[in-house]
Amino acid sequence: MAAVAPVCDFGWKAKEFRLPSTDGRELSLADVAGPRGTLIMFICNHCPYVKAALDRILRDARALQELGIGVAAISSNDAEAYPQDSFAEMKALAEAKGFSFPYLYDESQEVARAYGAVCTPDFFGFDASFGLQYRGRLDAFGRNPAPPDARRELYEGMKLVAETGHGPADQVPSIGCSLKWKA
Repeated sequence: MAAVAPVCDFGWKAKEFRLPSTDGRELSLADVAGPRGTLIMFICNHCPYVKAALDRILRDARALQELGIGVAAISSNDAEAYPQDSFAEMKALAEAKGFSFPYLYDESQEVARAYGAVCTPDFFGFDASFGLQYRGRLDAFGRNPAPPDARRELYEGMKLVAETGHGPADQVPSIGCSLKWKA
């Protein structure tokens, strides 16, 4: 079922976490932060929106890391109901696709609840002081193929954060599969 993320609540402070990563480490918000901002993405393995946009997400994450933005992805879906979203499957995907950022597992779903994540993908872009500056979409194409010249809204928004500390005033919320909450 499709869900739409709310608009950006500018300045809302990132919530601390400590989660296992597919690379064997346990990481906190401070561990994944960048000197010019931090992007926390709620994604999962099985969502058709994430699967269709994953190469674009990976491209933009690498480009943002080059600008000093720390990047991490978190999967919070109920892996019992959705086995493709299990930690073992997360590890396999991160390795197969060569993730340049940590892929973290929120088995308890506490981090997703603390952030107010509603869909996959759901992007939370923070300034260097962990104030929310971007809660928009990746681009206008969702689960459709994007042309090579497509506007990269997430990248442009977070580039602005890296350069000025402020996100764009106009943002279009992300749309994707609803998070799969445990009963």
